[in-house]
Amino acid sequence: MMLVSTISYIDRNTLALLIPTIQRETGLSAEGYGYVVSAFSVAYMIGNPVWGLFLDRVGLRLGMSLAVGLWSLASAGHAWAGSFLSLAVLRFVLGFGEGATFPGSLRTVLQTLPPQSRARGTALSYSGGSLGAIITPILMTPIALWLGWRGGFLFTGFLGLAWLAWWWILSRRDDMAFQRHEGASVFALVNFKDRRLWGTLASYSMGAVPLGFVLYSASLYLSARFGLSQADLGKVLWIPPLGWECGYFFWGWLLDRMGPASVRRILRISMWLSLPLIAAPYVSSLPLLMFQFFFAMFVTSGFIIPSITHATRIVPAASTSLVAGLSAGAFSLLTAMTAPVFGRLFDQHRYEAAFLLAAVFPVMGYWIWTRTNK
Repeated sequence: MMLVSTISYIDRNTLALLIPTIQRETGLSAEGYGYVVSAFSVAYMIGNPVWGLFLDRVGLRLGMSLAVGLWSLASAGHAWAGSFLSLAVLRFVLGFGEGATFPGSLRTVLQTLPPQSRARGTALSYSGGSLGAIITPILMTPIALWLGWRGGFLFTGFLGLAWLAWWWILSRRDDMAFQRHEGASVFALVNFKDRRLWGTLASYSMGAVPLGFVLYSASLYLSARFGLSQADLGKVLWIPPLGWECGYFFWGWLLDRMGPASVRRILRISMWLSLPLIAAPYVSSLPLLMFQFFFAMFVTSGFIIPSITHATRIVPAASTSLVAGLSAGAFSLLTAMTAPVFGRLFDQHRYEAAFLLAAVFPVMGYWIWTRTNK
């Protein structure tokens, strides 16, 4: 599951990495790119709960096979995109398929690990996203320079199809077998009147806004403010998601060590640590800026892991894939809403406003969580 989330983030981040080159060829504006990101995010928002329900009903083996097959074909299809509309449609299909990633990861954790190891297991399976973001510039820059950006997307589709062959063998394990839930439907098991659930969705999604901001906007910012070429971007864009990767394991270890009662404390610490991102536009040193991006993504994990771990304790086990989907879907909804705004601010060179807006969301997420989890 870590590997498939790695591949999913290679698929989605390849566009973010290559967007300066694609813009030059297609004439796409930063705001237009923001709407392409929104198309992915809206579909990802829809796909997360849909796949969550589907996985809870039909099991991991079949559900993940269908999802990865769909998104791999969509990723490869980017090779034939030539306009805003074609990019938006393909990103929509890609986003819908990738909606199965984290519901499948959480379902796997709960089926294969004992309770005392599940925060670290969640961190491990979810960490493929950050690992994929690290690998993308290192792997895809030379491939794109060699084969062109279209050839790069064909390669991403191949990765997903190769994973499917291994998955069909691996998922025959006994503990991965479909566990049918008898009784009420999966959806009916979730108490949507529980304020704690909505507070948890808010802390997850709002706390992760800086993550989406850095992932999708860093290449544009570095290209515009520091004049980095496509090759230069490939040399530095692995640094920010390394913080995300380290954060998953650090916050997962800390939460397992401190216990469930520490969720509030960890969220509060993460809220304060998210504020330095405001100062990023005033930094003229590229190494220092990369550290700030690294640190911002490290802190993001301090919202994701506690929030999703807390969610698994307030809903029945049979509905965990659905709740994981709702959490990631809420984050994707915010990304869909904010990406065009960030893009417009970038077109207007109002970088200070963009970074300030990104840093405010975690504060609001923590405030909502405290009000709903008294």
